[in-house]
Amino acid sequence: MDISYIKALHIIFVICWFAALFYMVRLFIYSTDAQNKDEVARPILTQQLLFMQKKLWYIIGWPAMIGTYIFGWWLVFSNMTYYFSQPWMWLKLIVVGLLTLYHLECQRILNSQKQGVFKYSSFRLRLFNELATVFLVAIVFLVVVKSTSGLLWGILGLIAFAAILMLCVAIYKRNSAKDAASKTPENKIEDPKP
Repeated sequence: MDISYIKALHIIFVICWFAALFYMVRLFIYSTDAQNKDEVARPILTQQLLFMQKKLWYIIGWPAMIGTYIFGWWLVFSNMTYYFSQPWMWLKLIVVGLLTLYHLECQRILNSQKQGVFKYSSFRLRLFNELATVFLVAIVFLVVVKSTSGLLWGILGLIAFAAILMLCVAIYKRNSAKDAASKTPENKIEDPKP
């Protein structure tokens, strides 16, 4: 089979894998937030969100990860001498290993939420969600640039990017708290009676 087909399939599975990871953690956040709803809405929302998690994870998430590994290793073994001699490839493999640990942590969170255990706050899950973005940026830059000469700058840039993402999440949390506080009954100004 022409190697370009293998590369195309690898890229397709990588995109699907990241899509599943990004959306899965959003579903974890929504499920956690649903626990703060009233007695009528909570079970309905939780049941629907858990159903969506199950479908996404087992129809897209796991198959995409497995496809990524199959076609990725097929590419590596098609030209082992080249790939294993490249420092950027070793770094990419390390990041993919970390991404796989991230995937397994998502599985653990899914299992917990299925059991009715919502261990992490929405804020912590939002931070966790940004970690996948950091992995995506690292992998894309390593594969496209294929350079270790600027590795120090790349790592510093990645750390700065992660810090900016964390800052944005913290600002979002603070603004959400302000909005919630401004909507509480004691903060509403009543109209004077005529």
